[in-house]
Amino acid sequence: MAPGAAGGAACVGCLAPLSPPPRLRLRLRFPARRPDRSRGGDGNGTRARRRQGGAAVLFSVNYVVVFLAAVNFVAVAGGRGGGGGMAGGAEEKPFNFLQILCEGVIAGGTAGVVVETALYPIDTIKTRLQAARGGSQIQWKGLYSGLAGNLAGVLPASAVFVGIYEPTKRKLLDTFPENLSAVAHFTAGAIGGIAASLIRVPTEVVKQRMQTGQFRSAPDAVRLIVGKEGFKGLYAGYGSFLLRDLPFDAIQFCIYEQLRIGYKIVAKRELNDPENALIGAFAGAITGAITTPLDVMKTRLMVQGSANQYTGIVNCAKTILREEGPGAFLKGIEPRVLWIGIGGSIFFGVLEKTKSLLAERRNSREQPAGKDE
Repeated sequence: MAPGAAGGAACVGCLAPLSPPPRLRLRLRFPARRPDRSRGGDGNGTRARRRQGGAAVLFSVNYVVVFLAAVNFVAVAGGRGGGGGMAGGAEEKPFNFLQILCEGVIAGGTAGVVVETALYPIDTIKTRLQAARGGSQIQWKGLYSGLAGNLAGVLPASAVFVGIYEPTKRKLLDTFPENLSAVAHFTAGAIGGIAASLIRVPTEVVKQRMQTGQFRSAPDAVRLIVGKEGFKGLYAGYGSFLLRDLPFDAIQFCIYEQLRIGYKIVAKRELNDPENALIGAFAGAITGAITTPLDVMKTRLMVQGSANQYTGIVNCAKTILREEGPGAFLKGIEPRVLWIGIGGSIFFGVLEKTKSLLAERRNSREQPAGKDE
């Protein structure tokens, strides 16, 4: 997050006692909108809520930027001062793309299935909240509707994402200088997200339409969507999905990896399972809150079906702003932050545990071979 020597110098200032953190101004400008007197609209109240929301976003972004800058500085300084940190005395093994890919596929698929099954009801509530227009009520029945079909897509999507992310991350970390590790993690997350999106988007379309009660089963959903809208119907909202998920994947994994690096340097040991889960929860919750407006637009585009209420991302944003106001972009933020925060805890906890088990199994096979030689 703070690449280069300038970033390292900035981090020193950030860590100095009683020094105020650098301010990152994020201004969201909306078209002027008169209060709707027929609905008892309160222009002053709307402006006050907008200022409060902007202040909350500004605080969150400032905190994340300063925190990641500090973590990156500690990681770089610790690595240089301590002979490379934890791995200073260990001999690096050659890069094995196929091995890292396979282990990433197994770990990613396992983590994806576990977290999706555990938190599917919260995701259903979030989807129904975002799809509801005006003051319509949401349904509380069938919170596991579409789970089986969704797992059929989540398993390969999570496997592909982590399978691409892990070797890409390793290669970029070997290529980039040490103080650009955040850029390597950010880029690897985006590349993994692009690869997984080819599976994620059709899965998300089917899942969300089943969650909103449009179809009873995943096979029926696929057949009817393709029949009415063509094959492109399975990729409805693909642009908004990438607009939401690419930043989400890149930011979440960057925050997670940078926090792990800094924590390991400070603790001078490997992280245990609860620590991995806690860091994953923090990274997921912050990223989920920041990307909620993108998630709302993605949901609206995916569930509209053949009605074509929105013609694209820009039209969707303008229509929501004009008809429902800026507050509609934060619909479902509470269950989303809860869902992704807990999901990050479970996902990264299971991911790291699976990776460590696979590494132990690999090492146990390699040790007898080394002794025989």
